[in-house]
Amino acid sequence: MRKIRRPKHGPEWYLQRDLVEFLEARGWLVEPMHGNLYQKGIPDLYCFHRRYGERWIDCKIEGQYTFTKAQRQKWPQWEKKGIGIWILTAATQREYDKLFKPPNWRDYWKESWGHLPDIDALLDELDRQGEP
Repeated sequence: MRKIRRPKHGPEWYLQRDLVEFLEARGWLVEPMHGNLYQKGIPDLYCFHRRYGERWIDCKIEGQYTFTKAQRQKWPQWEKKGIGIWILTAATQREYDKLFKPPNWRDYWKESWGHLPDIDALLDELDRQGEP
């Protein structure tokens, strides 16, 4: 009998799976988002809690992450409109506690991408750049 091949998933997929389970156990409704040709730069998870409200969460592996061009363009626009994005790197209480602090995506901006300018300057710069 042949074994059924299972697709291999990267570490971010496992992190996302663990975070979904962790958040749902704490009463959150979690909707995984799936970017495609028409929806680029969307965070990985849309979450809602009756008591705590909405959160957009992107899963990143500590030390091994990057932001796509679409994320670098879209997230400042969302921030400007009052939509927060939280980055979580593990399904732990320490990471969970970040959801009760201000959005933290800017904390994960890498120096190699250059100094993080104000939102309007960032959007202008990204419009002039091509895909990294």
